[in-house]
Amino acid sequence: MPNIRVLMAGFVLFAARTMAQTDDSGFDPVKPLALPAAPMPDERIFGVIPSYQFVEQPEAKLPALTARQKFQLFVQETSDPFTIFGALMGATKSQISQGDPAYGQGWRAYRQRLGAAYADVATQNFFADSLLATVFKEDPRYYRLGPKSSVLKRVGYSLSRVAVCRTDAGKDRICYSSLLGTTMGIALSNAYYPRADQNGREMMSRMETSFSGAAISNLLPEFWPDIKSRFFTSKKPKP
Repeated sequence: MPNIRVLMAGFVLFAARTMAQTDDSGFDPVKPLALPAAPMPDERIFGVIPSYQFVEQPEAKLPALTARQKFQLFVQETSDPFTIFGALMGATKSQISQGDPAYGQGWRAYRQRLGAAYADVATQNFFADSLLATVFKEDPRYYRLGPKSSVLKRVGYSLSRVAVCRTDAGKDRICYSSLLGTTMGIALSNAYYPRADQNGREMMSRMETSFSGAAISNLLPEFWPDIKSRFFTSKKPKP
């Protein structure tokens, strides 16, 4: 189990170093990336959830991300404290409920659950947001529909963006990077999950959890600017 995680970590670091060495522009994947025309203000939703992978303005015409920028977005998203905290919470919930993955109990089992939870996020993010987004020329960012549409339409749009995304050319289509990337990450999890969890039923359950979680999480960036404007922005008195 630990060997697989070490290999995955080594692979990501190797890819980052390779990109840095072959980039004539001096791009360093370890340093924060200045994305073209920052998608959203440098803030966190409810002060906690990162927003750099979301585009607030529906009419924004942003340059396509390069392969290196997509990789950097994956690094930022995966190494963010909120992502690590989410893995901790998932591992803790699984440990308390003695749920999947079936590592058993004890400190060693908890470490295995934590490693597996983080590896799940890291591999799915890498395949979907970096590798396949580059191969299929798709934009891994979430483009908000905005308040000009009805609430119901915005909810439907948010949930659909797991299966539909914007290409680098600015067109909407089936999101191959998300669908295939998540599936590939879940398939890879069989390399470090217990044998009892390496079956079709468990994999389908993990796919359902991943896709439904991703769909629901799109609701926050879609409606956060409205929530912030209504409840968290102080209104200046009119003169």
